[in-house]
Amino acid sequence: MRIPRTLAALSVTGLVLIGSAACADSETPADATATTEAETADDADVSEEETEEPAEEETEDAEEVDSSASGDVPEWANPVTTPGEQISSLSGDDFQVDVYQVGTTEATKTGQFADPETNEPLIDEGDEIVFVNYVITNTGDEPIQLGSSLVNISARYDDWPYMQGMDSIVDSELFEAQEVNDGGLAAGSYVDPSVYVFEPGQTFSYGQNFAYQSGSPITFSAVLVPVDSAGDLRHDVRQEVEGTGTIS
Repeated sequence: MRIPRTLAALSVTGLVLIGSAACADSETPADATATTEAETADDADVSEEETEEPAEEETEDAEEVDSSASGDVPEWANPVTTPGEQISSLSGDDFQVDVYQVGTTEATKTGQFADPETNEPLIDEGDEIVFVNYVITNTGDEPIQLGSSLVNISARYDDWPYMQGMDSIVDSELFEAQEVNDGGLAAGSYVDPSVYVFEPGQTFSYGQNFAYQSGSPITFSAVLVPVDSAGDLRHDVRQEVEGTGTIS
């Protein structure tokens, strides 16, 4: 991919927000990199017509229902996906994040940030980007009450020269093609107050993309701030953990 010549020299430089890209999409995650809007989940239309051979079909449907209702995935979460190869793992007191490198593709649009000196986008249309997938598990013995940001995870190449997080591309079709969720919350699962109960042993997943740098060491940071029953953040029990890996 094309990297602006000034990147290596700018160790603490801020980024310029590209107005057109920022206005094009409606949702921005807590780590300042863009995420996509939650995709609409289509409800399956189950036919109740009886035929001479209904038994096998009914058994398959029952197995699907049992799987989704097993408790392994919170009812508020998108189905878990696990493509790619694991490159890192982050462990907190009662949660774990496994990070997978999924694949690369071309950016379908310009990113949201530009180099402040050249005014060139950090990700331009056609540049190569890489997708990673985060699989988050409650490893404790008690439920965790999460807020709307769930577990906030960000990635940063070790040679990333800016104060802000890395740029990403907002395109739900790209996420779908890479078989990763563009967010942890399923469509229609938003509640007020924002309290999402994460039971012991349960898992959810979502992905992220950023500029592809082959062979680059990278650090992943995960922040979990539980909420009380009113949805207020409990900063006194905030957890932040890190894990390292390499983008191959």
